[in-house]
Amino acid sequence: MAASTRTISAPASPTPSAEVAPGKDRSRSGGGDEGAKRIVVRLDLDRIRAAVPHIAPVFRDTPQYVCEPLGAVLGCRITLKVETLNPVRSFKGRGTETVLEGVVRQGGSRPVICASAGNLGQALAYSGRRRGVPCTVVASSAASVLKLQRMRDLGAGVHLVDGDIEVARATARDLADRDGLHLVEDSEDLATCEGAGTIGLELLDVLGAGEPLDAVLLALGGGALVTGVGHVVKTLAPGTAVVGVQPHGAPAMTLSWRAGHVVRTETIDTIADGVAGRHPVPEVLDDLLTIADDAILVEEDNIRAGMRLLYEHAGLVVEPSAALGVAAVLEDRSRFEGLHVATVVCGGNVTPGDFRRWVIEGR
Repeated sequence: MAASTRTISAPASPTPSAEVAPGKDRSRSGGGDEGAKRIVVRLDLDRIRAAVPHIAPVFRDTPQYVCEPLGAVLGCRITLKVETLNPVRSFKGRGTETVLEGVVRQGGSRPVICASAGNLGQALAYSGRRRGVPCTVVASSAASVLKLQRMRDLGAGVHLVDGDIEVARATARDLADRDGLHLVEDSEDLATCEGAGTIGLELLDVLGAGEPLDAVLLALGGGALVTGVGHVVKTLAPGTAVVGVQPHGAPAMTLSWRAGHVVRTETIDTIADGVAGRHPVPEVLDDLLTIADDAILVEEDNIRAGMRLLYEHAGLVVEPSAALGVAAVLEDRSRFEGLHVATVVCGGNVTPGDFRRWVIEGR
């Protein structure tokens, strides 16, 4: 299927994608190429580029390719950027490598702490072990057993709490204050976003001028992936739409983007634990309001179907969050028909039992 250069259309939303938060000004930029689109966010293109050599090679230059069999099923041309073939099986290592490089420069081996559903915790443990920095991860007692064990295997101390990720975040903040630990807040800590932004550099570098891209579909949770990759894309390829994708069962950031201000939710009900937050960070939302062209919600059935299609047509075993881009196409096929879209396959931490139930058995 030939690449298309049509501009992707966004459905009507309570907050049009052209609007930005009050006080925002698109006329200045935090860095970038002369003549590139100039936007105001916390992120800086030059810092993203400077982060690359500090990220361990195992996390960089990940595979990406046009998956023709998957595209034939979806009715579009789809490029997969695969971030699961590394020691922590997710894109989070790019951000924690960037964070820990700064921590070491500023304060030596000061211990670090984070709250995590699993992927950030594994990545921080890996980056800390690599640099001799002790790491503690606060996680829900209901978190994936596989992810909890891998955090411990990588050397992290794991502190379990009753409750969801928001309870874990509050506990991590309290422990950091009490014990003098360096708190790593996913997405709020700018280095996690800028580390993720290196994915965007690779994506555009490989695609090049000969491969126009209509949209990039990105899992939306705390916002690091969408703001990091999205900032690079909107600065260097402004004609490409940046679309965040979130489950209906964990919609806080999408609802906030649509409203133009933070919207908190009371519950989480999704298999995509990697994007399941309830309390968006205001500074991250400000970035998202400027960077994202759309934020959409998808049903659980389409997340499971997306996992199944990635397995059947790309041979990839992925966790639910990694299938959100494919789920977005399944949710609205006519919107993406004939377009060239890219999605970041952002994580592969799924237990065999869950994968069998969701993908093989379809329940």
